[in-house]
Amino acid sequence: MPLGKDELLKAYRMMKTIREFEERLHVEFATGEIPGFVHLYAGEEASATGFCMHLDERDKIASNHRGHGHSIGKGCDVHAMMAEIYGRGNGLCGGKGGSMHIADLSKGMMGANGIVGGGSPLACGAALAAKQLGTNGVALSFFGDGASNQGTSMESLNLASVWNLPIVFVVENNGYAEATSSKYSVACDDAADRASAFNMPGVVVDGHDFFAVHEAAGEAIKRAREGKGPTLIECKLNRYYGHFEGDAQTYRGKDEVKNLRATIDCLDRFRAKVTSAELLSEAELNAIDGEVAALIDDSVVKAQAAPMPAPAELLTDVYISY
Repeated sequence: MPLGKDELLKAYRMMKTIREFEERLHVEFATGEIPGFVHLYAGEEASATGFCMHLDERDKIASNHRGHGHSIGKGCDVHAMMAEIYGRGNGLCGGKGGSMHIADLSKGMMGANGIVGGGSPLACGAALAAKQLGTNGVALSFFGDGASNQGTSMESLNLASVWNLPIVFVVENNGYAEATSSKYSVACDDAADRASAFNMPGVVVDGHDFFAVHEAAGEAIKRAREGKGPTLIECKLNRYYGHFEGDAQTYRGKDEVKNLRATIDCLDRFRAKVTSAELLSEAELNAIDGEVAALIDDSVVKAQAAPMPAPAELLTDVYISY
């Protein structure tokens, strides 16, 4: 079913918010004011947006170390996210998690994860809960090409199939596991080919094309909701920055990122498609650009002005009583 105008505007706003959030963090991290590690999602926006557009409050997602885009896609508050990354007390996790452990359970965002391949077992748990409780919810696990080689990922694929869980596994293959090319580290050309070993569909999609991702995601999520089990989808895409901020990226070719930005940028492709088809106007898209820029500016200003967590908060959120 074709997307309506409101949905197209929502999709562009989501992708643009992710892009501007990440581009701004790239600048701010260089000032030395942001603690810890930061892994940016810029360039991969069509994936998080294409999948999360299909989700609602019943659904859960598990992310990886590159989790800002998934968080925004699942509806996490941008101001609270920025405050968290700055380590402020009003952050999404009280300033204690930072970029790599950002989470909001109230939105179904189970968290970014510093453990490679650590998200898929959690997503299986969420999918099992949805199945047992009859919520008709679906779980998504986002992970990279490097994590696709992890035992936790393989075990999760097997478990999901054996238990017929309502889950979609999303391999965001950006070509590099940290600094190692997936052409070297992954035995098959397409990680999605591994799906056949676990008796589930395996789909390869152009991760630079929002519409292709949205269609593939919709089919897999619908399948999961109908009780037909898991799907493995591989999004072929690219990240614009290093594995982490400060990565010299000596493993990348000359002008590689420059050429990617110029030729297959997902926002540019979306913009060109909707304007040429007269679905959205340049003025409408430009208005969103301005609103998103103001939102990100405001989030940075407020995060920088917010207080650090109080010393008394140091040992809170360590244990929970049931």
